[in-house]
Amino acid sequence: MKSNNSSVKIDGIDKKILRFLMEDARRPILEIARNIGISGAAIHQRLRKLESSGLLSGSKFILNPKVLGYSTMAYIGIFLDKAMANPRAVKELEKIPEVLECHYTTGNWSILIKVLCRNNEHLMQVLNKKIQQIEGVSRTETFISLDQQIDRQISI
Repeated sequence: MKSNNSSVKIDGIDKKILRFLMEDARRPILEIARNIGISGAAIHQRLRKLESSGLLSGSKFILNPKVLGYSTMAYIGIFLDKAMANPRAVKELEKIPEVLECHYTTGNWSILIKVLCRNNEHLMQVLNKKIQQIEGVSRTETFISLDQQIDRQISI
């Protein structure tokens, strides 16, 4: 996989293939080939090219967390007492299964995380017993998501 940040050149056919797969990654290649009017082998070849360019970083199934009983999504800004605590704090955050994303940020917080919990009580337990116990965490600021309105990838 390429590690540089140079742009990848994709043509109209690549875009059509990607749009089909972004809509449903399980869509059969031959069905896409029929819709676009090229062979399945050509699609496989283009997908290999896009993967080796680093544009595609895999495919995955997406679980519906509510079916598993997780209904509280929150974003937590973490204030650290020293910037040098960042890598250690992130290592500790990685050990907490409820933490879905972790970002270094500009602004007041050192780190912004996205967490998913069963309910508000579970969120409070994660905050008090896990996140706020991490060495270097001076305080947190929590925002509970009431409902996600937009969920998409970048358009092509």
